Amino acid sequence: MSDELLPKELLVERRDGIVFVTLNRPQARNALTFPMYEGLAKLATEANTDDSVKVIVITGAGEKAFAAGTDISQFTNFRTAADALAYEEKIDRIMTALETCVKPTIAAIAGACTGGGAGIASVCDLRIGAANARFGFPIAKTLGNCLSMANYARLATMMGPTRVMDLVYTARLLDAEEMKAVGLLSEILPDHATLQARAAELAETLTRHAPLTMRATKEAMRRLRAPLREIHGDDLVEMCFTSADFAEGVSSFLAKRPAEWKGK
Repeated sequence: MSDELLPKELLVERRDGIVFVTLNRPQARNALTFPMYEGLAKLATEANTDDSVKVIVITGAGEKAFAAGTDISQFTNFRTAADALAYEEKIDRIMTALETCVKPTIAAIAGACTGGGAGIASVCDLRIGAANARFGFPIAKTLGNCLSMANYARLATMMGPTRVMDLVYTARLLDAEEMKAVGLLSEILPDHATLQARAAELAETLTRHAPLTMRATKEAMRRLRAPLREIHGDDLVEMCFTSADFAEGVSSFLAKRPAEWKGK
């Protein structure tokens, strides 16, 4: 895909073997649209066979957010189990494209990194963050949906089941120091400018390292996670996404009012 054919909300700069991708919807805290998701998958897939690409860096425009999840307006037409399963299948396909990209990927995180944005960051190989980075899945407070089994598996192998449950149940966000403590960040930079400079420096370092060593290590980690991803979870997705609570969550979020949960 030519960069010109990507959605305008994805800014792409190619420099010295490094592809810098910026999620560019700062007015919406870089919330992801479906075309943005698809553009990321295309970039990752095409990098697999593009010898000019050595490293991919993903970041968000501005200092307030890496990405604040999926754009909620895209859930307003959800009605059936098929809608829910198609959505999770789409998102898992996007995440898998990033997760299995043979080139190293770096997430440079400033501000909120939540929902789908946290999913993207979690499948990148390395994550560095600004001091204001925040990470979580506050869906118990916002939409009343759930994650796919694949995403639960990714998170559980990264930070442990107990911490995943804590994050989802409390709907709280980890701050940068907590993110580093649980292995979500390898470095914390003082501000956005320093973060961007460090991301470029780290990417440049990786361009000089043995690509097959990095590729083998990435694939080894993926294979360790793979068995958990095979556990069936469609019934959980159907239960949440087709519920009256999910419809209420979308409606209340867009109306900027607290949701009234019924458990139905």
